[in-house]
Amino acid sequence: MSELIELKRECEAIEIPSGIRRLLRAGSFLRISQVLGTSYTVISDNGYMCRIDAKDADALGMTPPVAEESTVPGEKFNEEMVWNQLKTVYDPEIPVNIVDLGLIYSCEIVPQADGSKKIDVKMSMTAPGCGMGNVLRAEVENKLARLPEVAEVSVQVVFDPPWHAGLMSDAAKLQLGFDLDYGRRPEIRIAR
Repeated sequence: MSELIELKRECEAIEIPSGIRRLLRAGSFLRISQVLGTSYTVISDNGYMCRIDAKDADALGMTPPVAEESTVPGEKFNEEMVWNQLKTVYDPEIPVNIVDLGLIYSCEIVPQADGSKKIDVKMSMTAPGCGMGNVLRAEVENKLARLPEVAEVSVQVVFDPPWHAGLMSDAAKLQLGFDLDYGRRPEIRIAR
């Protein structure tokens, strides 16, 4: 989608990678660079890369993407639901979900005394200075909190160990045009 689109009305956007919220004015021209998950990544006429939430799709002259149901009515909570929801969250600069990017370091489901579940997630960013950490953290929290039986979600953004390309899934590497061995840490062999 490389054509310029005139913004139909003003709307809020989040500047990438700083995470700064800004108001884009009606009549501004944008170029959509990716539509994934529940947001649009756009390049503004003044060169800023921004993320626009799907709720503001009409400002772009588009129909919002239909949100996939996270569960089937009456379906019992299961671990697969959690991973399916995490795979709907995308890095705004890279067209790969956060699971395949290797940003999810741990996901623990803790049964509570009342039968509900608490989900504790530790995730990282591709770069420590990325201002999108709070944005992605909030998106993960919101999506997981909608799952049945989930009473609490805690998401912590961590940078230890540092993220590296070797954490990406093979599918992500192929999608991004990387060699499958890219980023893998070499084995240490001792000659005998």
